[in-house]
Amino acid sequence: MATRVRRRPDGQGQNQRKDDPAPLIPVLARRVREVESRVSSKGKASPTNRTKFLVVALLMRSERARVRDDASIPGGTRADLLKRLDGIATILAQIAARDTSLLTLLDANAKPGPAAQQMRRDWLLESGAELAEEDLVIQAPEPPRPVVPPQIAARQVTPQSVPSRALANPFLTPDLGRAEQQYLPGRLAGWDLLSPLYRAFEQGAGGEAATMALPPKPQIDRFSPPGSQLMVHQSRFLQSVQEGHRTFLLADEPGLGKTAQSVMAASIAGAYPMLAVVPNVVKINWAREVERWTPQRRVTVIHGDGNDVDAFADVFVVNYEILDRHFAWLSSFGFRSMVVDEAHFIKNLGSQRSQQVLALGDRLRATAPGGNPLLIALTGTPLINDVKDFDAIWRFLGWIKDGKPAPEIVRRLDDIGLTPADRGFYPEARQVVIDQGIVRRRKVDVAKDLPDKRIADITVELDDDLGRSIRAAEKALGDKLARRYRAFLAEANATEVPGEPDEALMRRVAASELRAGAGEKSDGKKTESVFSLVRRIGQAKARLAADYAAQLSHSVGKVVLFAKHIDVMDSAEQVLADAGLRTVSIRGDQTTKQRTDAIDAFQKDPEVSVAVCSLLAAGVGINLHAASNVVLAELSWTAAEQQQAIDRVHRIGQDEPVTAWRLLAAGTIDSRIAELIDAKQGLAARALDGSDVDVASGDTVQLNALVELLRRSLAEA
Repeated sequence: MATRVRRRPDGQGQNQRKDDPAPLIPVLARRVREVESRVSSKGKASPTNRTKFLVVALLMRSERARVRDDASIPGGTRADLLKRLDGIATILAQIAARDTSLLTLLDANAKPGPAAQQMRRDWLLESGAELAEEDLVIQAPEPPRPVVPPQIAARQVTPQSVPSRALANPFLTPDLGRAEQQYLPGRLAGWDLLSPLYRAFEQGAGGEAATMALPPKPQIDRFSPPGSQLMVHQSRFLQSVQEGHRTFLLADEPGLGKTAQSVMAASIAGAYPMLAVVPNVVKINWAREVERWTPQRRVTVIHGDGNDVDAFADVFVVNYEILDRHFAWLSSFGFRSMVVDEAHFIKNLGSQRSQQVLALGDRLRATAPGGNPLLIALTGTPLINDVKDFDAIWRFLGWIKDGKPAPEIVRRLDDIGLTPADRGFYPEARQVVIDQGIVRRRKVDVAKDLPDKRIADITVELDDDLGRSIRAAEKALGDKLARRYRAFLAEANATEVPGEPDEALMRRVAASELRAGAGEKSDGKKTESVFSLVRRIGQAKARLAADYAAQLSHSVGKVVLFAKHIDVMDSAEQVLADAGLRTVSIRGDQTTKQRTDAIDAFQKDPEVSVAVCSLLAAGVGINLHAASNVVLAELSWTAAEQQQAIDRVHRIGQDEPVTAWRLLAAGTIDSRIAELIDAKQGLAARALDGSDVDVASGDTVQLNALVELLRRSLAEA
């Protein structure tokens, strides 16, 4: 819908300029000096001055064409006017040299938005120009395309204060973003480059960690707020933000203060409002970190339908589970920065969670002034099963677009002068991606005041009826797999070599079992799945783990016990209570206040001896460094979950050696699963830390555990 405005009263402003052949030039000269003054003092144009810059460039070009073609202007006067316009053009170029984000506004095809159209009209009227009726009309921008997927449209909510913020600032910032980068490959034309990039990380780098070159530590700490002190590695990261870098995969090991770095990065970049998408268990911790590191900023935490949201805040914290309800207003709010905490949560590109996060990232790039928002993916464990776990994170950061590397990456790969057919291409290609913003620091490298940590395995005997039934169930499952293996051999008309089972066929059988789960009966009894089997092992270890935690508590003080299932936690808490120990519980079904109170009690109350924690609900984002001993009552299915749990204790602030006591059930698949989990650590070590350790199979731990059961059964036959 067009907006019509009144024309100036006839003659107003015109009589003063009736003898001036180009009365617009003084107006442009004055406005361009205003922009020049702002950029000279601040180093960067404000949104209003960006609009002024664009309108000066548009009117300067049109005025030059008018003066050049107006036959009524004497030759000498025309030359003088063109010289004055050249002076304005020179000032525009000098301004753009100081703030290079303005260069795209010099494009002759740059389209003015509503604010620029209004400014152009007002300046022309100020110069006394006669405007046609169509020049008095402000053209509304095209309506934005819907960004809310149909499957979640019906669930959308809008917090009450969000429309209030929009009404308080009804004029949208004009879209003056940088032009879409285009690059036509030369040497690499026709190559599929994404797979070679993954391969470059899979091969490792012979000792080179995956960290971009960071500036040295600032000589003067201008970042830390009063009462807090950043560490050297944090200051170097923030110095990179200060120098203009805007996309990061911040993959520091857990406990090195990634949240603080993200919070401070938004402040240094002036990238407010900021959106932080985080796991539910760390929402309150995020709010506390914002208040600690940027006390001058307001933070609001989004719960439920967002009834308590403060839309005038600077930082908005939302958890993954409710992102779908708030997607519509979040995608149109005008954020200038976005952080995805525990970014490995979005590795499944087919999940609704991942699609929403990626859509929000795309929206920020499309709408943020300059087209260059601050985007940070946080995860200490970016790789869990496969190097392709990078995919979603790279997409969020804009390093992958439409299934291909971004133009800037392709350009730099072309500059290498090699192709994926050349062996030397891969270390160079890995560095190209790292330079986009991968930052990976290990505790051993940057936090030498942190103590070492170790995992100590304790083998326990399950010599009761439950233990015997578990071993019997394992054998039944292995026998079931062996029967299926032999059936496949028979179908293929193949002969098995004694003592040399077919590895590929064993994995095929295991994969089939994972898809089917329990169901086939043996001797009239239903066989268990590998999942239910491992859960029963955890139940059998519950009392033993609690007993060991009680012993530790009596000798070393506070202890953290991690379990995966609620019934295991319940059993452990009962044993500890019977031993006369005070405990707190951190679970997924707690309210935020309950969880926060439990953490505070464990950290501060000397009477609280043990924190019994859910491996999933308490494995990320919380600080339990009041203890230096961890008991792992149940095994996780991933090395990342195990590492995250241990790092709740092994964090900045810890001043004692940290030991994780891992209880393993003798005579069961438990020990083999622990070995498989440890082997998975090699993937991150090779891809991110430059290690040359062997990388474990890309198959899941569950599949490898089933292969082990099958191997045992075949060996016993």
